[in-house]
Amino acid sequence: MKPLLRTLTLIALLAIPTLASAQTTTPAKAPAAPAPASVEQRVADLEAYVNNAAPKTADEKVLGGPVSATAGPGHNAFIMVSAALVLFMTLPGLFLFYGGLVRTKNVLSVAAQCIGLAGLVTILWWAFGYSLVFGKNFAGSPIGNIFGGSEYFFFEGVTSAPNTDYAYWISQNVFAMFQLMFAIITPALIIGAIAERMKFSAVMAFATLWMFFVYFPMAHHVWGITGEMNGVWNAAASIKAIDFAGGTVVHMTSGWSALLLCILVGKRAGFGKVPMTPHSMVLCMVGTGMLWVGWYGFNAGSALAADGVAAQAFTTTTLAAAVAAFTWGALEWVLRKHASILGMCSGAVAGLVVITPAAGFVSAGSAVIIGVLAGIVPFLAVVYLKSKLGYDDALDTFGVHAVGGTLGAIVTGVFATADANANLNTNLKGLLDNGLVVEQFKAIGVTLVLSLTATFIIGMLIKNTIGLRPSDEDEARGLDVTDHGEEGYSLKG
Repeated sequence: MKPLLRTLTLIALLAIPTLASAQTTTPAKAPAAPAPASVEQRVADLEAYVNNAAPKTADEKVLGGPVSATAGPGHNAFIMVSAALVLFMTLPGLFLFYGGLVRTKNVLSVAAQCIGLAGLVTILWWAFGYSLVFGKNFAGSPIGNIFGGSEYFFFEGVTSAPNTDYAYWISQNVFAMFQLMFAIITPALIIGAIAERMKFSAVMAFATLWMFFVYFPMAHHVWGITGEMNGVWNAAASIKAIDFAGGTVVHMTSGWSALLLCILVGKRAGFGKVPMTPHSMVLCMVGTGMLWVGWYGFNAGSALAADGVAAQAFTTTTLAAAVAAFTWGALEWVLRKHASILGMCSGAVAGLVVITPAAGFVSAGSAVIIGVLAGIVPFLAVVYLKSKLGYDDALDTFGVHAVGGTLGAIVTGVFATADANANLNTNLKGLLDNGLVVEQFKAIGVTLVLSLTATFIIGMLIKNTIGLRPSDEDEARGLDVTDHGEEGYSLKG
């Protein structure tokens, strides 16, 4: 009995330290469950969604968070519809507008160039363009002064989650598609100046190089978060200019490039000697209507949310387009004793061009003034400057888009107000009363130098390699047949 007691006592003594240690060691705790978001937090997020502001419950410890990783359905739907409207501007809007103004033997060539550019630019945008414009990992490197970054090459990481550098409540893939439509229509605008006498292969080659050396760097600097001309969002921008929907990026680059390219290509055979009247003003009018409707996606959609800024852009777009169309027609009535359909169509498009950089930054009253100016200044360029200088801008791309885009950049600096868009107070508060116009002129200067220099180099390169023009025989026969082996209209009879 005694040996057994001694054994039990020894075991108990040996166990005491172990038990004491076990009592003083804190057991591992399971991770705490996310705390439910309070009613106040949920209401704050709802207000942020409605006002297109930053989400409030972005903390991952809040149940249901981070909200910033979730796109808002209403804003997403608005931008998807806007993207479709901008594509509608090119296909079929721009084709019908331009196609109605050329001769029957070149109608399909315009159609082919529009849809060909849609395919080409989409591939470039997916592979490189979106990242070069809206990426930012090149910041601080030598190439950062030209392009944005490489992080989104081949749409790597471009998902349905928002890219909050640009928008809180729309998916990044939707944002990328919306911006793609701008990239498509910009080189397509150039077609108007060189219509009827530039080979399809030359158009595609020119557009490929032009996107990399003109559009991508310009779009990055004006709209990219690290862009050197992004006055609204980049506090470190060296030029604090503003461009709501593409006055410099879209219309100035395409318009000024179009002027130089049409000079490099040369005049159409028989220009000034044989009639080159539009073959169908009905198609032109239909195309104008499509452009006007699509422009609501272009301008209102550039608010990147279905909010008050979009509503303001929608309003100013309507006023400027209508007033410019009426003003152009009135000038024709006074000076030529008739108001033509072509003139009123040109006026409407000019009004849309001029209001584009200002749409979300100006009041309704300013939009009316802008519309009057848009009906006068491009009219003078198209009717008088063109004939005075003698260049063959076939469909008046320079007179409407270059002159209109430049005018738009200037009047944006004159009329922009924080009353129309409070975002102007972010980095431009001190420039709104005085100084913004100077910044706009700086942006105009950069746009002109880049567009004209790059276009000259690219144009001369193509001219001396594959050639810009078809043969005289092919041009006389028409590009529909010689470039595409098809006829849009019967040439018999």
